[in-house]
Amino acid sequence: MMRGKAIALADLPAEWRALLAVATEARRNAYAPYSCFPVGAAVRTASGRVFAGSNVENASTGLTVCAERLAIWKAVSEGEHHLKALVVVTEPGSTPCGACRQVMSEFAADLPILVADTNGHVSLTSLGDLYPDPFPKAKLQEMPSSRRDGTGGVIP
Repeated sequence: MMRGKAIALADLPAEWRALLAVATEARRNAYAPYSCFPVGAAVRTASGRVFAGSNVENASTGLTVCAERLAIWKAVSEGEHHLKALVVVTEPGSTPCGACRQVMSEFAADLPILVADTNGHVSLTSLGDLYPDPFPKAKLQEMPSSRRDGTGGVIP
């Protein structure tokens, strides 16, 4: 069962339908030979640009990347640091994993998230509902500069 407020596909605003179409197409490009669980995602940034991602698995499981993170990293690598909306498509309508939620929190205080299954069911939730207590980046930014390595990293 999907989390969030169920919405009829016909009632979905055009901007969400467009983002859903991008995420659905991205899912077709997933490389998921190990889990057989293809995922597609699309993120819209504050400037209105849209970036797609699909999960890419690896035999060394820790090297696998989720569709949501790939879409976000593509946006960030193109200079887009403010997320406005995200869609994720999986067969059963799964919400983003914890790692993806933390990455989202780096670029949005709260983020509307549309979760879709492959049967045309969609629900609208938010990052705040799914992840109410993210790791606090503000505390890291308050660290004395003597503890930083010049690149934003922390010196042990």
